Amino acid sequence: EPPETACKRSGHPWGHPLGLTPLLLSVRVCRCLDSARAFGLDVSRLRRRFRSLQRALHPDYFSRRPQAERDLSQQHSALVNAAYQTLLRPLSRGLYLLELHGVKLAEGTDDNTDMEFLAEIMDINEKLADPENEASLQELESLIAGKLYMMGDFSTVCFYFILDDLQEAKKLLAKMKYFANLEDKVKSKKIPS
Repeated sequence: EPPETACKRSGHPWGHPLGLTPLLLSVRVCRCLDSARAFGLDVSRLRRRFRSLQRALHPDYFSRRPQAERDLSQQHSALVNAAYQTLLRPLSRGLYLLELHGVKLAEGTDDNTDMEFLAEIMDINEKLADPENEASLQELESLIAGKLYMMGDFSTVCFYFILDDLQEAKKLLAKMKYFANLEDKVKSKKIPS
């Protein structure tokens, strides 16, 4: 089942660090960090696995090795970092799990998206485009946080994944993604103190 090359030593998904093998592009994020393909996961276990792999794969560990192994170390280390960041954040984890099931969010606006919701997003975007002052940005930031809270926390998304209701998970994650993008816009506009 795994697309990776055979392990030379247990505990390393691509082989022992002293004998790294080339990465295949199809290495899965969950497989990389030995994580379950589930939305609800043990973040502390994920963090421990990430740190363990980073210690074994870090490019500094390969400084006296041949250039080919140093290059592989960098590739593996970058993959582990990307996998960790994907699984650590609930939104990216949910989007990744949808993708594993062949469910993708539409680029741009989905035909099934609630028009009232889209109008609300457009209104907030207009206010963000030309904020009156720092106080108005703070107000928008609070509004967005409140909307995310009212949508339900990620336990609702977890519930949909447990029920294997990928379409409902997709709808909720799509809305959360809109608000996450708005949060990023607010942060980029805030004046550093």
